[in-house]
Parts: sequence; structure tokens; C-alpha cells
Amino acid sequence: MPNRLLSPSLRRMSRLAPFLDPQSVSLKVCGVTNAADAERLVELGVDAIGVNFWSGSPRHVSSTDAGWLTSLEGRILRVGVFVNAPPELQIRLVREGLLDLVQLHGDETPADAAALREAGIPFIKALGVKTHADLDRVENFRAAAVLLDAHAPGVYGGTGETFDWNTALDFKSKHPQLPLILAGGIKAENAASAVEMLHPSALDVASGAESSPGVKDFDKVSAILRALNR
Repeated sequence: MPNRLLSPSLRRMSRLAPFLDPQSVSLKVCGVTNAADAERLVELGVDAIGVNFWSGSPRHVSSTDAGWLTSLEGRILRVGVFVNAPPELQIRLVREGLLDLVQLHGDETPADAAALREAGIPFIKALGVKTHADLDRVENFRAAAVLLDAHAPGVYGGTGETFDWNTALDFKSKHPQLPLILAGGIKAENAASAVEMLHPSALDVASGAESSPGVKDFDKVSAILRALNR
């Protein structure tokens, strides 16, 4: 069936499926702040971009200034990153055609995610990993994928810090049905090791692809892609 004939929810899922396909590790570059950087990432063959709508982030993009995302539809997966935001905003941006996918990167509960499920909008739940106990409630979210990041209370990611990947390995063995996205200090120097150890569905990179917060370094992006044999 041609993609244009699918319902909006099925169209979103059809875009998400290749990104989460475990047969090849995808790359998501997070903290993209402008159209020019997004276009360059499309040219390089990056699979997804993350746009941070949390006002506390140095990579923040206002929802009123995010119209440039519409021109990327169908060319790269567009992920909106939210921290404890009202679901009405998330749903509106998806339905207006700015986003394909929502990433809940705050202190959200499974109940908070219910509105997205009811709206047929796929989402990623990000969890900051400090101990194994941090991961116990993950299945209750019924997310399309789980993103594991370094524990960063009050900062919510983007610190460039790694965490003990053995915790992620244990998580994957306990939840083999859940696509795993690995974040936290990923860069060209450790990307191949992360893939070899964990075989995640995707790697998520923010500071490892920047010269400063929100300023993308395309040499670093290219080096990560080479590390993934892309």
C-alpha cells in the first residue's frame, strides 16, 4: 500500500519501523536547533534527529519556531524531546506534521503516557540509569522503544556522561522484546564498542556530535557513521 494512503498513525509507525530494526543500528542526532543543520544531517544519511522542546535545555527550540521541521517530513525521522510537558502539546505538534515521534525524557509516569497511546502516537521513554531499580517500571509505559541515558537529575540528558553498559546489557536480557536506544556519552571513539556489546536498535548522540551545545560538528557525525560502518 502506498505510504500516502495509510492512516496517520500507520504512517508514523511505518517510518519508525526501519529506525528500530535490530538488523542495523540507526543513528539519532539529538539537540538539532535549525533547518540548515537538519538538512546536512539528511545529506549525511543520519536516520533521525531529536529536537528538544524543554526550555531548560541549552539546545531548546520553541514550538513556535519549529515550523522548519515540516520540510523534513518523509526524509528523516523527526523526534520531539519533551520533559514533563503536557501531552496536548506533544499531540498537537505530531498532528500538525512537525514530528513523527515523541520522546518522554523527564519524570513522566505510565499514566502520563496514556494520552499518547490513546492518540495513536508512538513514543520513546527515556530513563536515566543509576541502578537496576531505575528500570523496573519500564514495561508499564508500553513504549515503542526505551532509551537508556546517564542519570542526570534536573538536567535530563545531554551531559556527555556514560553509565555502566552492563546495566543496559542486563536490561536487554530481561526485556528482549523492547527496542533499546543507547545514549549517554556516545561518540566516535566508543560507538563501535557500544554496538558490539549491546546490539541496540539505535545510538543517540548529542554532545558527541557537537562543538558546543546546539552547534553540530559534522566531522564528528561523519566519524560516528564510519564507526557504524555506514
